[in-house]
Amino acid sequence: MRLGEMWEELDEGYVSKTTTNRFTYNPQNPKSICFAVAGLTQRRARDQKKMTTRFKKNRKKRGHVSAGHGRIGKHRKHPGGRGNAGGMHHHRILFDKYHPGYFGKVGMRYFHKLRNKFHCPILNIDKLWSLVPQDVKEKASKDTAKAPLIDVTQFGYFKVLGKGVLPQNQPIVVKAKLVSKIAEKKIKEAGGAIVLTA
Repeated sequence: MRLGEMWEELDEGYVSKTTTNRFTYNPQNPKSICFAVAGLTQRRARDQKKMTTRFKKNRKKRGHVSAGHGRIGKHRKHPGGRGNAGGMHHHRILFDKYHPGYFGKVGMRYFHKLRNKFHCPILNIDKLWSLVPQDVKEKASKDTAKAPLIDVTQFGYFKVLGKGVLPQNQPIVVKAKLVSKIAEKKIKEAGGAIVLTA
């Protein structure tokens, strides 16, 4: 249906189902014409996305029984293997080009590794004060002679690292299994101390 034909039908007071199946034109309501035209343009936009059939490659294969897919397989199943099959064989070029280092091993295996030996959750000094309750913070800010004690092992941390800064002139005593050199230096500069535990 051409746009001109659509206008003629609109003058008569309706839009056919072929133009749009959502909106009908009402002469008393001029806005309804906008909805009708919108429905037509949406349909045209959808049709324009599709490739014109006569330009498709498979038009040349019409009349040939299997259309280039063979009599036995008939364009079914997985001719190159399923998934990542053939990464070291017939798909090697693809794997070498886009996934270098996909195959092979590097380094040594650690047999019978006990992970609890290496379990060492860390905490940076900029998060230390977040472990202190609010009422303790207020007391510490009023009276700097007394420093609050923070046992990081109670919160599940083993080692204290030195990222961040501590409040100036606000001493703190940190109890931990391990402390880095930078963390130790910053805690002591703020007037605090470190207590190592087993």
